[in-house]
Amino acid sequence: MSELQLAVPTLFGLEGLAADELRRLGLSGVQAENGRVLCAAEARDIARVNLNLRTGERVLLVLGRFFAGDFDALFDKVRALPWERFLPREAAFPVKGHSLNSALHSVPACQSIIKKAVAARLGEKYGLNTLPENGPLYQIQFSLMKDQVTLMLDTSGAGLHKRGYRAVGVVAPLRETLAAAMVLLSKYRGKDPFCDPFCGSGTIAIEAALIALNRAPGLDRSFSAQKWSWLPAQTWLDAADEAIDREFSGTYDIWGGDIDPAAIQIARSNAVKAGVEDYVRFEVADATHFHRDEPYGRIVTNPPYGERILEKQEAENLYRAFGAAVRDLPPGWKVSVLSSHTEFERTFGRTADKRRKLYNGMLKCDLFQYMGKKSQ
Repeated sequence: MSELQLAVPTLFGLEGLAADELRRLGLSGVQAENGRVLCAAEARDIARVNLNLRTGERVLLVLGRFFAGDFDALFDKVRALPWERFLPREAAFPVKGHSLNSALHSVPACQSIIKKAVAARLGEKYGLNTLPENGPLYQIQFSLMKDQVTLMLDTSGAGLHKRGYRAVGVVAPLRETLAAAMVLLSKYRGKDPFCDPFCGSGTIAIEAALIALNRAPGLDRSFSAQKWSWLPAQTWLDAADEAIDREFSGTYDIWGGDIDPAAIQIARSNAVKAGVEDYVRFEVADATHFHRDEPYGRIVTNPPYGERILEKQEAENLYRAFGAAVRDLPPGWKVSVLSSHTEFERTFGRTADKRRKLYNGMLKCDLFQYMGKKSQ
């Protein structure tokens, strides 16, 4: 199949990381926009990107982009697209999407028009008045932005943050894609000791282990496009083989601690599901007494914010005590802390060397990074 275009939605703030990942996979025409990354691709790359991407939310196949200021234009331009190239006779093709700053602002109306237009095109091509829609899912997504329509097929199904290892979480879980981004932003590559003193269900430490091993995060789950007739099963097998061939082996010092024994039990179970139980240690531990003797290392953590778990004053007391513990570490330790607390630096006791705006769901946060005294 000739060159395609993929769109990868991301959490805000992660577009650059996802773009870098796509470039490392050898994709061309990579272009980061607000909340998504576009790239050129071949059919085989649908499998490769789904399996390997750590910081993207899903992989969408772009079928068309055009302007539409009224429903007649929307219907005609949707119908003009070659839907039969991708959707077989039995395809189930629900429609969902969003509209921002556009004349066609009613999402249900747009859904209905797009559905009718696709059905009209496919009915004509397959010689049917009514399409069965009893086959594999071809989820159509549309985006309407300032009257520009983008029509896409969702190749992923469940979001890519659902790696398959976190069957049970704890209160206020961190999305796996954001956890992976925090690890990547810390520049951890498997060499230094790695610690998360507020590990909760273990997501950050597990993502660190997957990164250290260079293990594709999507190997243990399925994707919608695996059932698509025009994308051979061998494509997915080849992508999996390629990913497995790129894995590393070694010994890594990756540790997670939490004061809650139930969270540690869940973290250990999640590590087993992720296949990294031999690379990560989880222990019941108090973050305010955290200490390591190694001359260097990395802390990447997501303490309670004082919004959903702890009251604000409790969170500030926790930050203050944790900041004091971190200051006693050897000078080579680098620290990255995700928090939405506006007074984090004051209570932690030190101004960050770098701050990066990120979003945990809809919650605006900052990643406060302390580079260690060696690099100052």
